[in-house]
Amino acid sequence: MPEPSSAVLAQRRAAFRELHRSGCFVLPNPWDGGTAVRLARAGFKALASTSAGAAWALGREDGDLPVDVVLDHLRFLCGVTDLPVNADFEAGFADTPEGVADNVARCIETGVSGLSIEDQQGGRLFGRDEAVARLRAARRAIDASGADVVLVGRCEAYLVDPLDLDAVAGRLRAYAEAGADCLYAPGIKRLDAIAHLVRSVDRPLNANLTGTGLSVADLAGVGVRRVSVGAALASATYASFDGFVDRLVAEGRLP
Repeated sequence: MPEPSSAVLAQRRAAFRELHRSGCFVLPNPWDGGTAVRLARAGFKALASTSAGAAWALGREDGDLPVDVVLDHLRFLCGVTDLPVNADFEAGFADTPEGVADNVARCIETGVSGLSIEDQQGGRLFGRDEAVARLRAARRAIDASGADVVLVGRCEAYLVDPLDLDAVAGRLRAYAEAGADCLYAPGIKRLDAIAHLVRSVDRPLNANLTGTGLSVADLAGVGVRRVSVGAALASATYASFDGFVDRLVAEGRLP
């Protein structure tokens, strides 16, 4: 599969950044070539990888994939679709800010139009200063590359180490000051809490639709700029697969 040219990547990255300037767009999460192609055919304007979905497709658990495998996966996604791809780049696959910068530079080379850096690793939330240093390192790597890649700062507190909402907002503001172009705090499910975050930051906010009972219109109505679904599509697909297999084993037939 030929890699996209530098001119093509520049066009994708410009289009992706433009999507963040106004309105609200949906950023669904494929985990292989087939799902990426189907989502493109459905009319979405951009895609985002999912660390969980990618790992499950390889028979692994979320967080178990080494950086080289993840980079190959991202390169494949960027080659199989014409849409901009945002990388779920976990915590940068490094223990130090310098390591994060090195891996972000490698991630940019895969052709992604955006990448996110989390403030947790192995279920441990980084201290705020450490998390900020890691975001700054990612920003420096993007700037040094000359590529117009969107940097997303993620606060994982609602998934691993609950903080109050104002503390999460404070982290997100610090990540914006460190150079994040877009902000994201997955795991927040109440619309009023999401609206509070939108009001509390001065960057586009990403929200996850999974398990909220909300609609894209609900999130757009409070100012969310982009909506993702994380591993929800992959999880639903595997649940359906398991149901078919269970019936095949128990009854020797398919639904």
